[in-house]
Amino acid sequence: MKKLFIAAFALVALAVAPKTYAQTKMVGGAAMYPTKDIVDNAVNSKDHTTLVAAVKAAGLVETLKSAGPFTVFAPTNEAFDKLPKGTVESLVKPENKETLTKILTYHVVAGKLSAADLVAKIKAGMGKAQLKTVSGGTLTAMKKGGKIYLVDEKGGKSWITIANVFQKNGVIHVVNTVLMPN
Repeated sequence: MKKLFIAAFALVALAVAPKTYAQTKMVGGAAMYPTKDIVDNAVNSKDHTTLVAAVKAAGLVETLKSAGPFTVFAPTNEAFDKLPKGTVESLVKPENKETLTKILTYHVVAGKLSAADLVAKIKAGMGKAQLKTVSGGTLTAMKKGGKIYLVDEKGGKSWITIANVFQKNGVIHVVNTVLMPN
């Protein structure tokens, strides 16, 4: 009887485990848990330390910890490194908070859009989807070679490198370039 109970317990554990692991993605060497909010997950990613510092400097922590839901296109440290030298250091200064906030909220769309949702919008838009950002700007989503990319208002392109990092208050799509509003 004891062996039967142990075997049954092991089968239940195996049946449940894949669902848990399938929902958890690794970003920047850290597990991103769907039970945590966007900020609580992002602070653990070594690839997003610049983004986290910028979110703190802009005073957006509480917003991104709220219920949302939000779709966040999260630039990596390497994406910020592509900006002209001194840009990040300048943006995080208190006197540039408004500009920093506009840039960061340009990476956020209200609602929870998975990669499948983005692809459906792209198909419905005959190859392009216009996404209204929280900053009031527009990002254009397109698909090429099986990958989703975004074009900002200045014509800059950013590819989604890791999609569908689900959070309790939305979803993160990791991007390789900082998107710039007009």
